[in-house]
This record gives sequence, structure tokens and C-alpha cells, in this order.
Amino acid sequence: MLELADIFRAYGDAYRTKYGERMLPSHKKALWDIEHCRTNAMGGEVYWCPQCQEHRYSYHSCNNRHCPKCESDRADRWRDRQLDHLLPVPYFLVTCTLPHSLNPFARSHQQLFYDLLFQTSTNALQTLARNPQWLGGQIGLVGVLHTWDRSLGSHLHVPYLVPAGGIDPTTGAWKPSHPKFLVPGSALRTVFRAKFRDALKAADPDLFAQVPSETWTTTWVVHCQPVGDGHTALKYLAPYIYRVALSNRRLVSMQADQVTFRYKPQKQPWKTMTLDALSFLHRFLQHVLPTGFQKVRYVGFLHPRAKARFTALKDQLAAAAPATAAAPAAPLIPKTNPPSLTRPTPEAPGVCPHCRHPLQYVGRLPRPPRGPP
Repeated sequence: MLELADIFRAYGDAYRTKYGERMLPSHKKALWDIEHCRTNAMGGEVYWCPQCQEHRYSYHSCNNRHCPKCESDRADRWRDRQLDHLLPVPYFLVTCTLPHSLNPFARSHQQLFYDLLFQTSTNALQTLARNPQWLGGQIGLVGVLHTWDRSLGSHLHVPYLVPAGGIDPTTGAWKPSHPKFLVPGSALRTVFRAKFRDALKAADPDLFAQVPSETWTTTWVVHCQPVGDGHTALKYLAPYIYRVALSNRRLVSMQADQVTFRYKPQKQPWKTMTLDALSFLHRFLQHVLPTGFQKVRYVGFLHPRAKARFTALKDQLAAAAPATAAAPAAPLIPKTNPPSLTRPTPEAPGVCPHCRHPLQYVGRLPRPPRGPP
């Protein structure tokens, strides 16, 4: 099966030669990590099969958040933690999107544009929610940055999960919103656009001057929809926290310096796209986030520093909710990999993949020293 690492190993050096010092440090690191994931460059453990009389090696993963081979059940664990933070109220999914005319600038100034996208969209939502004409309270929201579309193109947007209501700034009591209406979409897109324009101009006037003037007069895309109790929306958001722009199972072929992969346009059947290998790497690496960038953010009474306030709010809503018989909890079934996919560990060496005989742990394989990426 073709893997992203195979493409990186085949064309990584050519990509470095072409772009050289223009590559961002985060791109260099992601390229090196994915190339060497689960190879001897990462170190690992050595096992012995008494039946086959051969050593077996289990190399470490790179644990880079953009590596498709290092996907795990971390998204499920995040979703389970968030379920404990859901309030007994309706929820909205609000998505704020940057226009495509800003994509070239965002590609070269990722940290700035991604931070401004979060800051200005949350500020616009909070500004409208505090207006007594709409809600008149402080809201809480959790957002996840998405940077790609279905064909690996650039599509910068943040979906937010927002409880349908806010905290009254005077009394501290919960003020519910209408279950089908949070804030007006037309006002939200206008305020969001104005705040982003002003923030970019203040942060980098020279960069602001390069942005086409029609960017600030076109209609920006903002979408707000009710999503019930929030459980379904959490299932939608969770995979994107740890998902990479392209998984290995969508790769079709690599031949004649070209890469073909599958993608699914919205409400259309699956299609394939073929790019030359270096263009494919460039398209993938544009979605590598800056080192240390926080792609999940909590705002308002959902911020980690507002834990005491949130706990009091949750207790207040629980006391006001009508008593209902609690449904029996479903038994938790731990996820397990099939025996053939289970990676051995010193504590659980597992079995030989060839003869199925129990393996014996021999020792640790040290990671060779490496220079900077």
C-alpha cells in the first residue's frame, strides 16, 4: 500500500533542493519526521523469535501531528472529555471563513493570519452576543482551525461549537437564546470582516497594503446553524483535531514523477486528482501548522481559566433542569487492534508476525544522533 512517507522519501530531497531556505522550519521538520517515521532513524526496540531464530525490530513513530501514520484514538479521547463539558442546552455550529483572496498572504504569514482568524471571529461573535438586541450576555465557544479543502487546496475556516445562551453580565444568571437563532448572520460577517481588516492593518501595514481592495467589500462566508444538544457536532469536530490533510488510504499511485489521490467533492461522487510530485508535496506542506500553534481554542466561560465559573454555571443549569430518569450508561468497550496490527512493547512483546510464536524482548535500539532538519 502506498504511503505518504514513500512519496516524501522519493521526492523530499528534490523538494529541499528546489525551495531551500524558503522552506519554513515547521515544513522542514514535518518533511524529515514523516520520511523517517518508524525507521531506524527513530530508534526502537529489538525482539527475538525463538521459533524463526530471527530478530524483529519495532521502530518508534515520529509523533508529528501531521503524519498520517501516527493517527490514533486521541480524537476519541478529546471528544469524550468534551462530552463532560456539554451544558444541558441547545447548541449552534458557527463557521467563519476567510476569502480565498487572502490565501496567498496567509500561506507566507501563517502564524499571523491563523491567530487573527481566531481573534477576530471570536471577537465578532462576542460583540454581537453582548448586544441586548440579540442576547445580552457573554457566550462560550470552542473552535478548531481547518486549513484545507477536499482536494488539498487552501480553505481557511474555523467552526465553533457554541451553547445557545450566555451569562448575564449584571446578575451572572444564564440567559438562553432562541434555539434556532443566536446572532444575525449578515451582521456577523460584516463585523468579522471589519475586525479582521482593522487587525491586519494594525499588525502589518505593509502587508495590508498588498491585499486587493475588493477583499474588504466582498461578502465573507459565515454560517450558523442549530445542532441540537451538541453531541453530533462534537463527533464532527473531533476528527479534525488530529486528522492530517491527506490520509494514506486516499493515495492511489506514484509513478512517472506524478502522484494521484482520491477526493470527494461535496454532494458528488469520489474523484481523482493527479499532480506532479513536487506540487503534491507543496500542496500538502502548506497545511503544516507553525511549531507550537494551538489549533483548538476555548473562549469565554469555556476557557480553561474560567473553570470555576463554568462549574457554577453547569450546577445552575442542572438545578434548573427538570428531573428525568437517567438512562443506563452503555458499557465502555476498550478499543483494541487486531493481533496482526498490534505493535509490540517491552511490557507486551506480542507474537512473531511470521510464525505467531511469542517474541522475547532483547533490548532498546538507540536513536542515532541527527542534525537540524
